[in-house]
Amino acid sequence: MDKSDSDQTTTHFGFEEVPVAEKARRVAGVFHSVAAKYDFMNDLMSFGIHRLWKRFTIELSGVRRGQRVLDLAGGTGDLARRFSQLVGNDGQVVLADINSSMLDVGREKLTDAGIVGNLHFVQGDAQRLPFADGSFDCITIAFGLRNVTNVPAALASMARVLKPGGRLLVLEFSHPRVAALQPLYDAYSFYVLPLMGKAVVGDAESYRYLAESIRRHPNQETLKTLMDEAGFGRCEYFNLTGGVVALHRGYKL
Repeated sequence: MDKSDSDQTTTHFGFEEVPVAEKARRVAGVFHSVAAKYDFMNDLMSFGIHRLWKRFTIELSGVRRGQRVLDLAGGTGDLARRFSQLVGNDGQVVLADINSSMLDVGREKLTDAGIVGNLHFVQGDAQRLPFADGSFDCITIAFGLRNVTNVPAALASMARVLKPGGRLLVLEFSHPRVAALQPLYDAYSFYVLPLMGKAVVGDAESYRYLAESIRRHPNQETLKTLMDEAGFGRCEYFNLTGGVVALHRGYKL
């Protein structure tokens, strides 16, 4: 677990311990490297199952017409695209990402798809969100929280910009609950994924980091506790694909 901003001097980058400022720079390098083929690699690595995980997230979000939604670490816009349709012309969706390359890919993809008008793009840090208090009815962050340097700070920032009663949904790789899955999961993560990255993107190291970052991410119960401590209530989680992925949901008190 990361320490608070005031006393944190080092953090993890995969299995390495690095200075706090170094992690942000290195994570940026990973996503600059993979942005162009991010969607293709997601389909390849998950055998397309990531689309079902995201669909479940949208279903549990409760987003409806006229609401304001923040899709953090929104990348290439899978969630933002559907939210834009749900909120309609009276609502607004903000796709935010700290990485300019990912944001550029998402903007181009959604503009080409004709998703305009109620969708806005913002480059920003989840730990210091550039929005007023109580700005959003719903916040989602899919496969991005484990890349944040200080998870408690990011959760507190999300709580600040949510309206009272607003909900946060965190979709993230987690810890398998089926013991028999673990050896297969480890072999796939540490051997197959880097080979895929090298073959498709020409970058094995970025995908090795992604596998390591999953192992360093808090488990289901720990993340639920962090959400409680950040001011969210009625926190719960749903294990997907045997706990390989978990969806956490909480409401701002």
